[in-house]
Amino acid sequence: MSEGMDVLRRDFLPEDLKPLLESSEFDGAITVEARQVLKENDWLLELSDRYDIVKGVVGWVDLKSPAARDQLEQYAEHPKFCGVRHVVMDEPDRDFMLHPDFQRGIGYLAQFGLTYDLLILYYHLPVALTLAQNYPEQPFVVDHIGQPMIKEKMESPWKEDLAKLAKLENVYCKLSGMVELAVWRNWKPAEFTPYLDTVIDLFGTDRVMIGSNWPVCTLSGEFKPVMDVVVDYIQQFPEETREQILGGNCARFYGVTE
Repeated sequence: MSEGMDVLRRDFLPEDLKPLLESSEFDGAITVEARQVLKENDWLLELSDRYDIVKGVVGWVDLKSPAARDQLEQYAEHPKFCGVRHVVMDEPDRDFMLHPDFQRGIGYLAQFGLTYDLLILYYHLPVALTLAQNYPEQPFVVDHIGQPMIKEKMESPWKEDLAKLAKLENVYCKLSGMVELAVWRNWKPAEFTPYLDTVIDLFGTDRVMIGSNWPVCTLSGEFKPVMDVVVDYIQQFPEETREQILGGNCARFYGVTE
């Protein structure tokens, strides 16, 4: 965590999340890795056993490791382990996801019915396109709409690159992480409308899902106002469509059966 992130320097646990979910009428959430250590998988899965609101766990495995397949097999035995993620945006090599060892690891995921979260920056989108094309049967989801520079009102090349990725039916997109890309705690919901318009236009309403990015979102806004950016935006759609964006698509992507 860098300077200015003091609000995150404490524990955030299911007891903290439960009332926030209730305030926005959500039944639960998928928890996603924050540290790239196997030990965190064990901890998150333990929490999922204790708390009904944790519907699934997206963990971390070093997909470049020779031990990746064995580790994936081990964690996939837990019914709530639904996918993996790597913090690609922090990797100095922009082509990290095209490394042969990493792609070998991606190739294992489908064997265990696991998804992959693309935590990338906008300039990684062309690399993500190649990866998703190489593994057309693997479900991918783009985190935080691909992280365009919203503060700078970026459109290109984010829009064009995301459009190419959206043509692949195995790729979904999370409507999340936007307030952190704007001016912290000084944004208005209307700022995100052009980006939401673009994502919905490209992916449709059946391959997008709401995400909170909690607790990271607290750098720029509280849980309910952050969620309301998407909740209010989708009021233009029929109730059935809203229910899919607010939970159904997520459940289908991650294999949540409850």
